[in-house]
Amino acid sequence: MLFRSVLRFVSDKLGIPFNSHVIRREEWSYERHEIQNCAVLDIDCISVPSITPGQVSAACGNAAFRYVIAAIEAGLAGEVAAVSTAPLNKEAMQAAGHKYPGHTEIFAERMSAARSCMMLTSPELTCSFVTVHVGLCDVPGLLSVRRVLDVIELTTDAMRRIRNREPKIVVCGLNPHAGENGLFGQREEERFIIPAIEAARAQGMNLEGPLPPDTAFLAWRRQQTDAFVCMYHDQGHIPLKALAFDSAINTTLGLPVIRTSVDHGTAFDIAWQGKANPNSLFEAVLLAAKMSAP
Repeated sequence: MLFRSVLRFVSDKLGIPFNSHVIRREEWSYERHEIQNCAVLDIDCISVPSITPGQVSAACGNAAFRYVIAAIEAGLAGEVAAVSTAPLNKEAMQAAGHKYPGHTEIFAERMSAARSCMMLTSPELTCSFVTVHVGLCDVPGLLSVRRVLDVIELTTDAMRRIRNREPKIVVCGLNPHAGENGLFGQREEERFIIPAIEAARAQGMNLEGPLPPDTAFLAWRRQQTDAFVCMYHDQGHIPLKALAFDSAINTTLGLPVIRTSVDHGTAFDIAWQGKANPNSLFEAVLLAAKMSAP
């Protein structure tokens, strides 16, 4: 079993016991019902000679992609209740010919989600995103009333499940000072964001905004807010990683299967050294269990 050989090699190198049950792909359909503890599904997609620790490679990118697809297929088949993903190196994946910006886009396409969005959540702060892995210059052209409203609705629904009550949602503006009544930008707030907020309020949702992004995340406001809807990647990632780098969790909303993930990268600079902090992955698994509970 090729992947087992990789895990065994790493465990021997670091002196960490590897006692997990290993299952072949062809054994999964009947053995999964008997699993009580941690187990590894080996789909024979990578071997020790293919790996140089801490370096981008097409072989590793392809293996990561194949494992993501296997998890998606298991979710769609009802074989698992939820999926928690480890970090994915986008450069390695694209070197293998899989042209996706990241996990979120793979899950949305393969699960045929009519609408989806990324949400990052932590005890300190929760943010969802109207756009994610695109250049800043492309963001205004990707905004629409429908897209902003979709993210507001998905975020509200997710926070209802997490908080078990009606949540308070803050929507950020796109431009400095939330556009200052058209002074900055191309009136994106008036054209897209405000109409989406009004439509959501008409459905009974508790919203505030659009707020200027530079003051939206002040401590007193965070204490009164369950989640923030952000217009682009760094608008929410910067405060989140400043406040909760080791505890934030990534989840994709709008999928037919719960999917959570860590909120950090592959950390190639400390690969195979036993230094990585696994806390975010633990929290991602716990959130997946909570969100998928009946």
